[in-house]
Amino acid sequence: MPLCPSCAQDNPDVAKFCLACGARMSPAVESAEERRVVTVIFIDLVGFTSRAETMDPEDVQEVLSLYYERARADIESFGGMVEKFIGDAVMGIFGAPTAHGDDPERGVRAALAVVDSVAELNAQHDHLDLQIRIAVNTGEALVSLNPAPGDAIATGDVINTASRLQSHAPVNGILVGAETYACTHETIRYEPIDPITAKGKAAPVRAWRALAATCSPRESGTSRAPLVARARELRILHDSWQRVADDGALQMVTVYGASGIGKTRLGSEFVQHVTDNGGRVFRGRSLPYRDSGAYGAFAGQVKQIVGIFESDPVDIALGKLRAFVEELLGATEADTVSGHLGVILGLERGAVADRETMFFSVRCFIEAVAAAGPVLLVFEDLHWADSGLLDVVEMLAARVRNVPVFILALSRPDLLDARPGWGSGLPSYLALTLDPLSDADARELAGHLLATGGDELLRRVAALAATAEGNPLFLEQLAATLNEQTAALPAALPTTIRGIVTARLDALPAEERSLLVDAAVIGRVFWRGALARSWDDETLSRLFAALDARDLIQRETTSIIEGQQQYAFKHGMIRDVAYETLPRRRRQERHAEVAEFLEAASLTGTEAVAAKARHWRDAGRPERAVDYFLTAAEQAGNGWAKDRAALFYGEALDCLPEDDERRRMIRAKQALTAAAAQHVADAREFRRQQQLAD
Repeated sequence: MPLCPSCAQDNPDVAKFCLACGARMSPAVESAEERRVVTVIFIDLVGFTSRAETMDPEDVQEVLSLYYERARADIESFGGMVEKFIGDAVMGIFGAPTAHGDDPERGVRAALAVVDSVAELNAQHDHLDLQIRIAVNTGEALVSLNPAPGDAIATGDVINTASRLQSHAPVNGILVGAETYACTHETIRYEPIDPITAKGKAAPVRAWRALAATCSPRESGTSRAPLVARARELRILHDSWQRVADDGALQMVTVYGASGIGKTRLGSEFVQHVTDNGGRVFRGRSLPYRDSGAYGAFAGQVKQIVGIFESDPVDIALGKLRAFVEELLGATEADTVSGHLGVILGLERGAVADRETMFFSVRCFIEAVAAAGPVLLVFEDLHWADSGLLDVVEMLAARVRNVPVFILALSRPDLLDARPGWGSGLPSYLALTLDPLSDADARELAGHLLATGGDELLRRVAALAATAEGNPLFLEQLAATLNEQTAALPAALPTTIRGIVTARLDALPAEERSLLVDAAVIGRVFWRGALARSWDDETLSRLFAALDARDLIQRETTSIIEGQQQYAFKHGMIRDVAYETLPRRRRQERHAEVAEFLEAASLTGTEAVAAKARHWRDAGRPERAVDYFLTAAEQAGNGWAKDRAALFYGEALDCLPEDDERRRMIRAKQALTAAAAQHVADAREFRRQQQLAD
């Protein structure tokens, strides 16, 4: 039964207001089940069954009571909960129904404490001589948030594996699985053992024996802060922009760094500087597999420049594009340039016979835009870009002449795996690498983020800086979790980002958390209207404001859907973790709702078409996705994003049964586009070799 968000009173499903206090019931209630990463601890007495045969039942009960009491106390002292007692075995869960962020470490520390407690019991009681085997295992499970009496809290292979590991553990010893070891090897001392051949497991199970903690549990801490330790990089960007503005020439800068290292923050500071100094800024973001489209980031920039909304009908969008280009370049060039740009945007269905001609139109367009004043083109997360977009960026950097254009690319180092020669040979190219913060800088940032003061602040700053390993995002998420703690401090700081984000989500009020999970299905970027089916307008306004104040989401200044407020998760990992909590059935229901919203919004363009396809596919409705995938493939192929087109055809094939007569036709188209993509790559390599020879 739904709980009142105000007084926690049970109410019938149909109640719009609480029957006890009269408060409005949320129209969207949190799912009773979630997918979660949990840590399971199994403890079993060795040889006690045979000993019990010769004992009086009351003596058996007394011994088991002592053992149960100490095991429960140790598990609960580290934030876990005992799910069940099975004979002389104890099973505990960490991470459900509430995550702490460091649940694997808590589980292992609890296991070590149980070993010590049993030894103490033996020392305190003559002739007790209890011996145990323990296993700790971490993995995904389906968790019931409000189980009925007698029902299991969690189900999944993680529990079965923990049981198998426990049966192979040494007497008075602890075995842990691979995921638990990966999360805790920096704080727990282990010795490796041979993989275990376990009953019911297809492959041997990797395991380690936990020996002792290498340090005491680290303590906790949070807030917002100024940019720290990036003054040199920001000065280089400022100086480069000034040269672009003064000399009317192109400059390209790629900022490399690991996830969370501060690329986006540095870019935002630079964007603010450019805006304050009269420059025009157009930003495009490359998104990972699910939401990616051919030329996506550049197409988004063109739409910003022209004023096209994703919700514009095709004829309206093409009209805006044609009028804008004609004003820039005149009627003579407008048909060709706007036609080529229309293909890139997925608005035109005709094919472009010559990709070089299409790229020349792109160059003419950007040069004409920049002729009116300095322009900054920001390409975020370029490591997720398809090859067509990378070609466009390289072309602009190599060929744009005599106009003030600054290209800023933000990327993980993965980009160099796809393009080892990225930027090489360009006359005005600069690469900046963001390294982890030094200990001193990390401590300074932690000091800004944390809310406490005095000696407690100094102690928390040191712990936080050490755990984050110089990653500003880690620091920010750790600090946010710690500042939102309302109860006693946890025994240790979180040690993994997923644990940190899950712990922060669990600390939210139920409605805020539920809205975040619903929004996560839409993607990194989402719209108010896509949530309106499950939430009333008043509730949405209140929750959006609360989540924005908590720095979890942010409202964007522009929207690709006219008339729709557009929001974004501040960090992709927040969105990913929230999405992963949804069970398959609820996930499919939400994907169907999102797909219907996107259809109603009449979105156009390759990226929008692909998004509709993937939402229908993930809704368990592949038959609704096929035509969208084929349309996206056609649009990408027409724009000479042949490799992307081949991928779309492959996704269409995955949605069709083996006996569908369309498979032969789609395979043929996929083969042709894949071959064309190879020719494009070969031509690019041939041109590069010619340039080297010259």
